Amino acid sequence: MIAVGANPRKQYQLFYPIEPRRGGILFYTSYITMANSYSQIFIHVTFHVKEGNYINTDDLEELFSYITGIVTSEKGFLLSAGGVKDHIHLLLTLPKTLSLSEYILKIKANSSRWLKTKGNLYRNFAWQDGYGAFSVSPTAINKVKLYIDNQEEHHRHKSYHEELVDFLNAYGVEYDKRYL
Repeated sequence: MIAVGANPRKQYQLFYPIEPRRGGILFYTSYITMANSYSQIFIHVTFHVKEGNYINTDDLEELFSYITGIVTSEKGFLLSAGGVKDHIHLLLTLPKTLSLSEYILKIKANSSRWLKTKGNLYRNFAWQDGYGAFSVSPTAINKVKLYIDNQEEHHRHKSYHEELVDFLNAYGVEYDKRYL
């Protein structure tokens, strides 16, 4: 191979020498394309209920099952789900066809819509607009799963606000305290 350049079709273009000629070398051009897209992006997501709402802890497992269906239908994978009455945590893979914000919007909108069908307790249910999303290394998956699985115990000692601030600081995310 002599040189690699870009093609307007955004494929890799390779130039192979064929044979010497007077005045230079002739080149044979070959295009290499990647037939599929591959990704494996693990995300720890957390979001809170809107003020005045809460989730009955007896309904959390069913909610997580429903969220599993949403994630699966979007070609993602839910590795762990946990939470308490005012917020949830999800460890999931990001589908290659969606942005993070689109993905979370679909999870929140569909789960909120579903909860509203579960009775009067959820008639006005809504999630807050924001969310926290943090990348997870494959080597840290088990640690994050354990953290998510122990939410009830964890929140006996720490509020959601304190937890979120700890995450933001650990990941170096700038934030305005007025909007937490």
